[in-house]
Amino acid sequence: MAEENITVGQEDVDRFDRARRIDWLDIEAISAAMVLMVGAGAIGNEVGKNLVLSGFRDITVVDMDRVVKSNLARCLFFSENDATSAGLKAEIVANGMRGLEPRIKATAIVGKIQDQGDGFVQNFDIVFGCLDNLLARLYLNAQCYYAEIPYIDGAMDGVRGKVQVVIPPETPCLECAMNRSHGKIVEQRFSCTGNDVSLFLPKIGAEITTTSIIGALMVREGLKLVCDKRHDCLTHVAYYDGLRNTLETFEIDMNPDCPNH
Repeated sequence: MAEENITVGQEDVDRFDRARRIDWLDIEAISAAMVLMVGAGAIGNEVGKNLVLSGFRDITVVDMDRVVKSNLARCLFFSENDATSAGLKAEIVANGMRGLEPRIKATAIVGKIQDQGDGFVQNFDIVFGCLDNLLARLYLNAQCYYAEIPYIDGAMDGVRGKVQVVIPPETPCLECAMNRSHGKIVEQRFSCTGNDVSLFLPKIGAEITTTSIIGALMVREGLKLVCDKRHDCLTHVAYYDGLRNTLETFEIDMNPDCPNH
């Protein structure tokens, strides 16, 4: 029997050596997945970073917004120059992801997710919602449910945040968990005359540690989905409270009156 020569430090040559030591992580499946990330703000920066470092290699980023100075305290990929020049978030995040791993395919689409067409999400294996706009989130949720594409939604408010994993047609969707206050916001978005009206809502508090935790939870659930561990995924809504140091799961029912079912 021929002896196998082992070089000291050989295990450090493979970028994903430590990840491969987690028996259920399938690096090949992760690298083959086609990912859509909608939203390139605070949560999007964290999710984008985690996607690349976890081994995802084909990522499309959709966002219509530009960088401002208030983004800089919680957005890894944005710089002072980006804020000064009002750079496009989608393009900057895509460039930042390529900076972490030049061999990835990171595509930036500047625009609203609603403008990408009804069949757009069908081009992807998994979708991450990193949005602060309720209407956009509901649109993305509905498109994913119809196309039976897994959708992972994240949100935060100060030191609190939530993550929901939607696996059509097995789990409740985002709209199933909506309450009356959400409905009022949607109704206020449009005037009774049918003319499109922009509703001003006050900015919510945000800080980087909560953003990091929510982004990490989202990508970890995505890893489970592409590595055939979907039965270990969240099936309801996980709420994180950084002040109380808790992570709790609240059950939601599939709403029979939900238009997505």
